[in-house]
Amino acid sequence: MEQDTFIKIRRELHQIPELGFKEFKTQAYLLDYLHQLPKDRLEIKTWETGIFVKIIGNHPKKTIGYRADIDGLPITEATGLEFKSSHDGRMHACGHDFHMTIALGLIRHFVDNPIDDHLLFIFQPAEEGPGGAEPMLKTEIMKSWKPDMIIALHIAPEYPVGTIATREGLLFANTSELFIDLEGKGGHAAYPHNTNDMIVAACALVTQLQSVVARNIDPLDSAVVTVGKITGGTVQNIIAETARIEGTIRTLSVESMNKVKERIEALVKGIEVGYQCKTVIDYGSMYHQVYNHEELTREFINFAETIEKVDVIVCREAMTGEDFGYMLKEIPGFMFWLGVDSGYGLHHAKLNPDERAIGSAIDLLTQYIKYKCR
Repeated sequence: MEQDTFIKIRRELHQIPELGFKEFKTQAYLLDYLHQLPKDRLEIKTWETGIFVKIIGNHPKKTIGYRADIDGLPITEATGLEFKSSHDGRMHACGHDFHMTIALGLIRHFVDNPIDDHLLFIFQPAEEGPGGAEPMLKTEIMKSWKPDMIIALHIAPEYPVGTIATREGLLFANTSELFIDLEGKGGHAAYPHNTNDMIVAACALVTQLQSVVARNIDPLDSAVVTVGKITGGTVQNIIAETARIEGTIRTLSVESMNKVKERIEALVKGIEVGYQCKTVIDYGSMYHQVYNHEELTREFINFAETIEKVDVIVCREAMTGEDFGYMLKEIPGFMFWLGVDSGYGLHHAKLNPDERAIGSAIDLLTQYIKYKCR
């Protein structure tokens, strides 16, 4: 495996991050690379800004799938790297440049080194939102090429290079975006009695939202309701007529997700009455939990433990969200964390993963796929 080649690819992809379903340069870059490969065993199809790549097996009995997400985030990069993002306000701050590069490395290997079974590589758009996995599953291409099992990885800044971490069963939480719009009556700051102040209403609601998990979810379960953004008002001497709350919900069970939403809706109705306003709730993108197939995950853990220079950790579940969960809902498989040893975490403007992890991941997955096709 030519590690320098794939580090160069990663850096080139890192410079062109694009948001969900707008990954036009990314798709073009990937297609350019793929079309340079020998075509005798390769089939390539596109869907929106995504790509399906099938490698034909010599004597196929099954199809093994691998998913790589391709979108970036609306973050202004602050790494100072020579190959930093060339797109203002956009950054590969979640490692999708790594994910794509590893997939290309696997494709390169298996095009040059045929195996018996089919392989399907899925370059999926819009993982960060609004979600590309679920609609890709519904395509005729996926129905025709549907794999018998599927794998994905996600970089983990907290683990050193050479470490992978996963677990049987639940790995990532159920997630939902949360947007609440409030509309009251604005007016002059000197006459508050003639208005319905939506900043006051929004602040009251944010405080109440913090009681949902503390007082409505079983303490032995886990859930998170986070408000990350509040907007409202225009200038300091005008009472705000509108306000908007933006946040996220994370739960370890579908039942808890339903309970959290039920309680949020009840609290919002109370705000409507108490502050004489109108409200609208939008749950935005919702991601199904990432639930690893127990038998396949245990087999992968046992296999990885036999590989030199690979340290395997059986980790706890995380409140991270990933729309790969939709694929695992339909196809047996698993996801694992890949250690990249960065001092800054996911979605941080200074995230700088260790590129040695690219070669490590390609080598591990090459061996595992060969093992599965033995």
